Amino acid sequence: MDFNRSFLFSIAVVFLFLVSFSTSEAAILNLNPTSGTFSVGSTFDVSVFLNTQDESINVIEMSLGFPPDKIQLVSPATTRSIISVWTSQPRFNNATGRVDLQGGIPGGINVSNGLITTLTFRVKSVGQAFIKFLDNSKVLLNDGLGTDALKQTQNGVYQLILPPPAGPIVASLTHSEESKWYANPNVILDWAPQFADVEGHSYLLNDSPVDVPDNISEGLQRRVVYKNIADGNHYFHIKSLRAGTWGGITHFAVNVDATPPAEFKIEITPSSRTVRREPIISFFTTDALSGTNHYELKIIPLTPNVKEGEAGGNQEFFIEAGSPYVPSSLEIGDYDVIVRVYDKAGNFREVVERLQIRQAVFEFFGDKGLVIRSRVIVSWSWFFVLSALLLGVLVLGGLRIRRWHYAHHLKLATKELPSHLRSELEELKRLRNKYGKALMIFLLVIPIGFMGLMGPVGLIRSASAQTAQVELAPPFVSTVSRNISNNEIFYIGGKTESSGTDVIIYLQNLQSGETQSQTVVSDKSGDWFYRHPAFLSTGNYLLWAQTKIGDLMSPPSPQIQMQVRPTAIQFGASRISFETLYFIIALLLFIAVIGLIAYIFTHAYHGRRKHRVFWREVKEAEESLKRGFAVLRRDIQAELAVVKQAKLNKSLKAEELKKEEELLKDLDYVERFIGREIWDIEKTEHVD
Repeated sequence: MDFNRSFLFSIAVVFLFLVSFSTSEAAILNLNPTSGTFSVGSTFDVSVFLNTQDESINVIEMSLGFPPDKIQLVSPATTRSIISVWTSQPRFNNATGRVDLQGGIPGGINVSNGLITTLTFRVKSVGQAFIKFLDNSKVLLNDGLGTDALKQTQNGVYQLILPPPAGPIVASLTHSEESKWYANPNVILDWAPQFADVEGHSYLLNDSPVDVPDNISEGLQRRVVYKNIADGNHYFHIKSLRAGTWGGITHFAVNVDATPPAEFKIEITPSSRTVRREPIISFFTTDALSGTNHYELKIIPLTPNVKEGEAGGNQEFFIEAGSPYVPSSLEIGDYDVIVRVYDKAGNFREVVERLQIRQAVFEFFGDKGLVIRSRVIVSWSWFFVLSALLLGVLVLGGLRIRRWHYAHHLKLATKELPSHLRSELEELKRLRNKYGKALMIFLLVIPIGFMGLMGPVGLIRSASAQTAQVELAPPFVSTVSRNISNNEIFYIGGKTESSGTDVIIYLQNLQSGETQSQTVVSDKSGDWFYRHPAFLSTGNYLLWAQTKIGDLMSPPSPQIQMQVRPTAIQFGASRISFETLYFIIALLLFIAVIGLIAYIFTHAYHGRRKHRVFWREVKEAEESLKRGFAVLRRDIQAELAVVKQAKLNKSLKAEELKKEEELLKDLDYVERFIGREIWDIEKTEHVD
């Protein structure tokens, strides 16, 4: 029973929580009307309503945003409102396009369509106005907790147009649609008077949507041409004179945007030089006037064995693409990624970025130097200089160690002791002959012990398009690989005025004078493109093109100079790129460095081994010398004892006193010589 009660209690708590949650956000703010069409110079009202969704509301905080270049707020009306207490008077700013108001309803209110305020706007210019509730808007419940109950908002979109024609009917051959943007800065305007007995017309073109021409007649002509007008929104105003009286005014909008979108860069992830077969291509830009319309992309392979169909899909011409763009798996090779962005007037900007797909072993080897993250950090000249210095240091170090090692081998083969050891042994031999033959075994052991001391001891050092013409216009060249290498494929592309037009491309070698031509056909959009099937030889070239329709030929396009620089060495039909050549040289240098390091470390290993043997033999020699000198000292002390005994029994003769003095002197010399010479050997070997 206790379990059932607990279970039912839990269900009840969850139910109450869900109910409270579903009703805690119930209010709706909406505009009325939510849409409409209004002419420039007129005013229109927008009312704000509240639906509390059967909840009691006591506080409203509301903010609205509007485009200040399109509409201006005349005044907010608060005389009729469900808000009875305004905590702050409604504020609006026509410079920033914002309205703020805040008020309360003591005791709360429950309404389905409660009027908060009515806003009156005046239309400034043509276009589209979007009035929306801002994120800081709130509707608080009358629950003593200040719970925000705003569930949703309904904004408004309004079309703003010029006033209807009150004078002559105006049309344009060049800018026919008033809401559309055009790239042509030359405007042709025609008009037709409303009556046959018109005596004259007065007109002007400016940036004011509504204006009044002066009362000076421009004559009876029915066309005017404006050339090279500035980018932006322009308005043509015209009225007619009839029977001495000026009639109504017609306003006509002309929108010109002859400027392409803003400059931008193509970002390739992880980098423009990568082993990844499917890199991510990102791009973005803006257009100040008409706005961007769409992007087009093309990936051009620069390697003959890679076909265009393998360069991220079948891209015979440009394809429309969005950012980020991920091509299909690309083959190993070089590519030019071309991105075009079009604005709503038809202008476009084109950007090219080099993409290099490499095998893992070639990722850091470019034709200009060692590459990390697509940036050259060490040029090949510096790389080879540093490599030569490193090799020189290693070679000198190896020769020095080799010479030192063979010198010790020679000493080992001849069993030659160091000079200081030979002098010690000679002195011991002399003293032993003088005092006895107890050290003969020691003298035989010393040369054998030092036969292993001949190894090396020490440290090893480490080392713009033309407008339509009367005659057939030449093709517009927008894409061309101007400065390429003899290891990259040449390409060129552009636009023609009409689709299906033959484009003849001429390529002249300035060294040999040889000229070759190729013909391509523009597609339905007027785009044309040509990719040379093989590498061009090194040198300077001159490039131009012509269009052809039937027997009609256009004048030649402006000539373009192009340079093909050497980045590959050709041997008959075979060719080796400088990049591959540098890789081979770097690989050989790497092998040489590894070989020298291995050579030095081999000698170091044997040197260290002989060094350990050396010190072991030194310790053994030291012990042998100590034993030998101890025996020698014992013999000297024995003879001194005999002399002292004789001295007690009788007085010594002069020669006996001289012998005693000599024995004491030899004993002192031997004791000092033993400690000093052995210490000198250790110190000398450690320093070496």
